[in-house]
Amino acid sequence: MKRSVLFVCLGNICRSPAAEAVLRTAAGDAAVEVRIDSAGTIAAHAGEPADPRMRAAGRKRGHALTSIARQVTVADLEPGRFDRVIAMDRENLAELRRLAPQPATRISLLSEFLESPWPQDVPDPYYGGADGFEFVLDMLEAAAPKILHSLSNLQD
Repeated sequence: MKRSVLFVCLGNICRSPAAEAVLRTAAGDAAVEVRIDSAGTIAAHAGEPADPRMRAAGRKRGHALTSIARQVTVADLEPGRFDRVIAMDRENLAELRRLAPQPATRISLLSEFLESPWPQDVPDPYYGGADGFEFVLDMLEAAAPKILHSLSNLQD
């Protein structure tokens, strides 16, 4: 059965589209079929491509950020729509849990797929320099194998 995951950040132009691209690369390398999507908790950037700085940083590492920003919907959080919904930080996690029609939706924090010493929240690089984008990609690349493993081991 093809598994699915939705990554969520605030505006869907930096962290979550990067997570989508990184997991797509990891899934391709592992020959694993996964439906991968991303969204933001706000609609401020809906219809826009990912931030050009994140696209450039991802491209240097072989990740194609091709998604177009959209806002997460209640339908995205319905049981069965996505096997996992992964928030980039605690603020967005709280918003997703507030929106979720049922608590059974598999909503988690990206840092649950990381070992220490990574921070609990994936920092938003939007207002920072190039190092912030690289750090986010480091975190996402570290988490990707565990996310793929968790999807493979889900019980229906």
